Amino acid sequence: MAIRAKKLQPAKTAAIEEAKKVLGEYSNFVFVDYRGLTVEQITKLRHSLREKNSQLKVFKNNFARVAFDELKNNEVSQYLSGPTAIALIKEDANESAKILFDFAKDAPALVVKGAWVDNELYDAAKIEALSKLPGKKQLIAMLMSAINGPARKLAGTLQAYVEKLEKEGPAAAAPKAEEAAPAESAPAEAAPAPAAE
Repeated sequence: MAIRAKKLQPAKTAAIEEAKKVLGEYSNFVFVDYRGLTVEQITKLRHSLREKNSQLKVFKNNFARVAFDELKNNEVSQYLSGPTAIALIKEDANESAKILFDFAKDAPALVVKGAWVDNELYDAAKIEALSKLPGKKQLIAMLMSAINGPARKLAGTLQAYVEKLEKEGPAAAAPKAEEAAPAESAPAEAAPAPAAE
């Protein structure tokens, strides 16, 4: 739980309210240590995250702790120490996490500390595992592809049948009667009568 002074200066109160307002608009957060990144690298990272409807923000740790506490989330306070930036994510946390981990390969100064995703605390290993999963849009595309395959095959078969009808007429497309009906078995011959002695 965040420690709060009995009487805060108006500027600090305003900063906490602003942090609370911004954090309240998002449901998923990834906490990173950005110590050692250049301004150019941070700008590039922010641009990449914006493409996924996410943003990277830096708050004073104490203000962020109080804001999260007022938002009924004091579990993330363990990640609010040292130079911390927060990736604010509205949806598809795995895609934004993937951007962070991919960026960290080229800029090892960026260290992912942990995350808060779908009301659950994630350590660095768990959020890295999540980053390797496909996003919601990718899953929908995979599902549509799986559904379209059989539908395309059926459409192709029906089209071939129509073309055969047009080319050879209805009689050629219909199965022949003798092929369609199973062959009737011949009546069994009567067994020969035993010879009289």
